[in-house]
Amino acid sequence: MTSTALRSELAVRGVAVDAGDTPVSRRGGAGPSDDGHVLLGGVGTALPIVPTSRYRLRAGRLLLDGADLGLDVQPVRRPAFYDLTTADGVPYHQLARLHGADVLATTVVQTCVRYGADERCRFCAIEESLRAGATTAVKTPAQLAEVAEAAVRLDGVRQLVMTTGTTAGRDRGARHLARCVRAVLAAAPGLAIQVQCEPPGDPAVLAELRDAGAASIGIHVESLDDAVRRRWMPGKGSVPLTEYRAAWREAVRLFGRNQVSTYLIIGLGEDPEELVAGAAELIELGVYPFVVPLRPIAGTLAVDVDGATPPPAAVVADVTARVAALLREAGMHGADQRAGCAACGACSTLRSAGA
Repeated sequence: MTSTALRSELAVRGVAVDAGDTPVSRRGGAGPSDDGHVLLGGVGTALPIVPTSRYRLRAGRLLLDGADLGLDVQPVRRPAFYDLTTADGVPYHQLARLHGADVLATTVVQTCVRYGADERCRFCAIEESLRAGATTAVKTPAQLAEVAEAAVRLDGVRQLVMTTGTTAGRDRGARHLARCVRAVLAAAPGLAIQVQCEPPGDPAVLAELRDAGAASIGIHVESLDDAVRRRWMPGKGSVPLTEYRAAWREAVRLFGRNQVSTYLIIGLGEDPEELVAGAAELIELGVYPFVVPLRPIAGTLAVDVDGATPPPAAVVADVTARVAALLREAGMHGADQRAGCAACGACSTLRSAGA
């Protein structure tokens, strides 16, 4: 197992990659990271690709300033399903992407009502990949069913993560997620699916997601500090934390303890002590706090306006270790989730810390 300190260094500093070792990756999109996917010491890991990093992938090894660190690194290669096209003419890779070695991920609605300058999450580039032509605005249930079936059959995909940009309806996009889940499971029975959305305005929609067949759910708050939320997520930050807590409680009731998760991002300016205390509150609710460092990506306000940088690796390692200890004490492990970010674990250092 990679040490938490080294894993945190890699998460913050990224890796350079020799020609021929380039892993499958995603660029832009709805999240706080740009990643290349590798097996690091046999464990699925997402790493920023940074040409100037002192760390380098070369011939299946991890190097620091040219010195071999004794870890095997196998790039995750382009999957076979990327070469296919749907019956209505859309390349599969524009509809869903491979994350890690066996996780399929898609943003079912690639636009967000909060993407205007006054409401946009400063770390998010959800519409930039759409503008670049890398994806489509809305994925239909039929399209996703076709892609998922092929990804399972050709590339051994074992789980699917479905997220969505926030829509204007009261359900905030959750009902389209439910339709997509039903269609995918009809084509790929047994595929474990996590859905991700804001708290729906109508909490009953959470039951619709469960009844559609979703195995787990992510309701992502990113920070429990209201000042940080107003600064970094002015649109999402207008949704009261009381609404998030009510949604988490209902989701735990429906999906079960440790089948509900939320992102907490290190590096948004929240005091580390308060971040760890917030993680403890979430764990008590039965919600897995998926702790990740901020990794600002091109096309975001964080980069283009703020010039934001990742947090120090030592802070990432310290916060991760403390949250991991709380999770272990509570008997909550990401690997015990049926699907989703915590189940995959590639984007966080929590797994290296035993959670």
